[in-house]
Order: sequence, then structure tokens, then C-alpha cells
Amino acid sequence: MSFQKLGWAIPLSVLAITAAAGSSPPAAAFSSAQRCTGVEGYAAAFGGRRTFTLRPAELQAVRATIATDPAVKSAYTALMARAEQALKRKPGSVLDKRTIPPSGDRNDYVSLAPYWWPDPANPAGPYVRRDGSFNPERSTNRFDRTALGRMASDADVLALAYYYRGEKIYADKVAAIVRAWFLDPATAMNPNMNYAQMVPGRSDGRPEGVLDTSAFIAVIDAVGLIAPAGALSAAEVTALEDWFSRYLDWMLSSPNGKGEGAKTNNHGIWYDAQVTRFALFARRPDLARKVVADFPKNRIEKQMEPGGALPEELSRTRSFHYSLYAIEPAYHVADSAACLGVDLYGWTDGKGRSLRAATDFVAAYRGRVEAWPHKEMKWPAAELDALLLRADVAWPGVWQRKGEGDVVLRYRVGD
Repeated sequence: MSFQKLGWAIPLSVLAITAAAGSSPPAAAFSSAQRCTGVEGYAAAFGGRRTFTLRPAELQAVRATIATDPAVKSAYTALMARAEQALKRKPGSVLDKRTIPPSGDRNDYVSLAPYWWPDPANPAGPYVRRDGSFNPERSTNRFDRTALGRMASDADVLALAYYYRGEKIYADKVAAIVRAWFLDPATAMNPNMNYAQMVPGRSDGRPEGVLDTSAFIAVIDAVGLIAPAGALSAAEVTALEDWFSRYLDWMLSSPNGKGEGAKTNNHGIWYDAQVTRFALFARRPDLARKVVADFPKNRIEKQMEPGGALPEELSRTRSFHYSLYAIEPAYHVADSAACLGVDLYGWTDGKGRSLRAATDFVAAYRGRVEAWPHKEMKWPAAELDALLLRADVAWPGVWQRKGEGDVVLRYRVGD
């Protein structure tokens, strides 16, 4: 199938993709003259901005049309409003939580597993699982998860604000955020997730908690985007690379890290997405190259059926959401692979397993909620649209474009 033409507003902080109505989709990483080149990312084509997800052509196109395209201007206005709010916030750190980690070291990260709740039949006993139902306690200041998400979101928004407006105040705030979370010895998070996604009465921390640091993928690009401002010194960037290298060592050697890598659902794919991207940033290309080389056999062949379905995700109470949530990190791995000259977007086993097949599988249900044959508690329309926007970058020209009513594909800023 080919993807249908789309019309939507995407609740993302990234303003990218295409800028003008009627423009062609951006070229994929493999055919673009602005290539991602190994551990240097897009720096050579992006004025020294060492990004890996954010592509220079897309952001340049958006910036060129802020004043002339009403849709772009609206998205830009929303982005800047969020940036102004982020400027006012104090940089967060793992010291902000109220819970003392089991280690006694407040610099250790702690979070609560999302779907675990007190047992009504035994309130003082171990928590029980309710798949798909978030425990709001997870988002309180008892834990670090909300602070981590806010840190990554603020860094992302402020870096984009700096790029689009060119005012150093935004870059300086990104630098302050990065220092507080990663670099200042007094407040920096220890590079481990020993106590992430804990379950009271059952576990002080679980392999699944490694998923929490997937938010760092956006932080890496934020740091690259603000490079021209000089807000972070060369020594500080090197120290940040070292932090990620030490975290990689933990991911590769700890019980929780190895346990997450062994998962055969979306968690395993997110693990690979993090390892490949963190390895590129930490200037460890051999590690990224190994994960990329093993990805088709370890993930696509084992986790996808011919035709694109992901069986472990389909068994969940939010089966469509988790199908998308497994494809998204696969795109991250494919983007990292492109930096190493490997085309995972085009890979197929010849039996119907590929990233394109998985994308086609979910795309077939856009606007057809009633046809989805599996359990889904809350239909994730915006998540699907966001995924298909990325698909248009991976496979240019697959969208049907007929007449003046066609849609401009771009990321949009939401609340």
C-alpha cells in the first residue's frame, strides 16, 4: 500500500520536515547531500551543529518560511511561548525528588513503574499490575521521572528557540539545564538506572527502567543545536560525552542494563536506540556499528511477523500504542545506522519483515479505529500521525498528493 494523504496538527516540540505548501518531501538521509557522518553527525553540513536526528535541510526550510507561511508562523509562536516558560524554570536535577534511593545516594535516579498500584486487598503489601493504567504517583516529586522528562523537553524547546531566533539566552539556558542534570558534581545524576521503575514490595529497580533515559536522545541533539553559541565549553561537551560513555558501560554490564537489552518487545528496541545514539555521541562508533549490524536479526526478524505485525505489542491492553512505540525506536536505530552508512530503512528479509512493512501495517488503520482487531484503551491518533511524518522522510514520495487540497507535512508544536 501507499500512505494516504494526511491532515493534522502534531503535538511535538520539533518544527521540521517541510516548510512550504506543495513542496516535495525531504530527501532521506541516504540520498541527501547533507549527510550524517559517523560520530560527527550533521556537523559538517550544519555549521558545526552536531545533531543526529535533526536534519539541517528541514530546520533551514522551516526557518526560511516563518515569516511567510501562516502554519509555520503559528507553530513557531507556540514553540516560543514554551521556550519563554522554560526560561523561567529552575534547571531540575535528581536532587529534587523526595525519595531517598536504596543506595542512600541522592544522585541516583529513582522512578516508579507506571502500571503498578497499591493492592486494594492488601494496602500494605506489594503493588499489583494494571496494564495500561498509569499510577499518578509516578509523576509526583517523590520520583525523578517527571523532572527528567521536563529537563529533556525544556532542552529541546530552548535549543530550537535558539536556532530559530538566534538569541544566546536560549542556548545559555540549555547549557544550565545540561550542567545541572549531567555535569555539576553536586547535582549530577549518577550514570546508572539501578532504581528506575521500582515496584514497592517487589523490586528496588527493574530492567524496564532503562527506558526512562530514552529522553536523553533529544538532549544530545539540543546540545548539538546550540554549539555555535559556545554556551557549553569544549571541556564541558567532552565531559558530557564521558558521562554518556560511562552510562553505556553500565547499560552493557549491569543486570538491569543487560536485562533490558534481552527484552523481546519495544523495550529491547528502545535499548538498541539508546545504545546506538549514545555511542555515536560518546564517540564509540564500533559499539554503534555492532548494534546496527545485529539489529535485523535480533529485532526485525525476531519481533516482527511477515506483514509487519509485532506480536508482543498486540498482546497489550494498548496494542496499537505499543505497536507504534516499538516502531519509533526502530526509526532511531535506522537514523543512527544511516550515520554509519547502513540502510536499515531499506532492509528486508524477503519474507515480509521490514521497517516499511511494520509501518504499512499500522498506517492501514489511520482513520479506521473500528477495524483494529486488538485491544486498545485509548486510540493514539497523534502518535500515528507523528510516526507517519517520520516515515515520509524515510521513504520520500510515498504519499498521495493530488490537487491543491494536499497537506503540508511538517512537525507541529503542541501543548
